[in-house]
Amino acid sequence: MKETLHLAFRPSVVRRAFKYAFVVGLLLITINHSDAILHGQVTGTRLFKMALTVMVPYIVSTLSSVGALRDRNEESPPVKDSGSSIR
Repeated sequence: MKETLHLAFRPSVVRRAFKYAFVVGLLLITINHSDAILHGQVTGTRLFKMALTVMVPYIVSTLSSVGALRDRNEESPPVKDSGSSIR
């Protein structure tokens, strides 16, 4: 769990997730809530639903990035310290 959180909060993962959340979230909000927006029927409940709409692609992107990073880490063998150092 600790490793997952560490990977999820890496700056590159957060930036990527924000980008996807913005683009995909905006598209989904347009599809699902455009009528209410155009007719001025945006309530607190609808704003909450819009926020959740943006959170879903953020979470999906983050989980996907964490999974890819874990896979990459498992495929590459750990670098062993030979015990010698250059002086």
